[in-house]
Amino acid sequence: MSAGSSVKRLVKASGLRRKHLASLRMCCERSIVAALPHRGDGPKSRILCYHSVGTPEWGVNDVAPTRFQRQIELALAEGYRFVPASELGREPAGAGKRLAITFDDGLRSVMTNAAPILGSFGIPWTLFVVSGWADGEHSFGDGLMMGWREIEDAARAGATIGSHSVTHPNFGLLEADVAAHELGVSRRTIRDRIGIDTREFAIPFGQSKNWTASAAVAATDAGYDTVYAQSDRRRAAGTVARTFITRFDGDRIFRSTLAGAFDSWEEWV
Repeated sequence: MSAGSSVKRLVKASGLRRKHLASLRMCCERSIVAALPHRGDGPKSRILCYHSVGTPEWGVNDVAPTRFQRQIELALAEGYRFVPASELGREPAGAGKRLAITFDDGLRSVMTNAAPILGSFGIPWTLFVVSGWADGEHSFGDGLMMGWREIEDAARAGATIGSHSVTHPNFGLLEADVAAHELGVSRRTIRDRIGIDTREFAIPFGQSKNWTASAAVAATDAGYDTVYAQSDRRRAAGTVARTFITRFDGDRIFRSTLAGAFDSWEEWV
């Protein structure tokens, strides 16, 4: 074996170890935060953010289909009703027991696994797509991401389609002109590909550090009137909070999530 091959194997192994350690840290963190007394406001209306439903490659952001259905059933049993994200985006979530379901990135498993479950319960949902990925400009391999035909099928089935940028960058690090490009081109591409003139945008990664004042101005200039972020208490001014759901969220953690345990928490992976 050559020295170069050995180095590549070590680098790959190191990357896998980091990934596994990050996953372990996330699992422990979610469990601990859910168990601690928290300053949440209790059950209230909130927007839930999912990514994939049955795509293990998506790591901590993948929720198994059986767990996803179980979470829907738990929420309904707790007296929540499901509404479009735009309804909660237009007004403070506040009191009441309404939930909205959103998905980031445009994973194919959302259409194959999550959509039938949501359809069986008559639940509305929103899909935020990365326009470049929908065009096939990614390195994830075949079969992982939705193409425009599937996104159009999702819209026909009742999903609201929003933007999640062109390339999924960290907006906290972008120059103003690059941010404007990501915001404007993604919105125009969605309109050109499937005829939907979206005014909703979800910040990639969604942490408070991933958004800037100049990006907010660019979003308004690009025609967006609703920008979705993460943490209820740490999100940037002018954005709408969402509560991230991870693969580790069994019944106990999910109930704590609905009760506000993670209102100050941001997913960092």
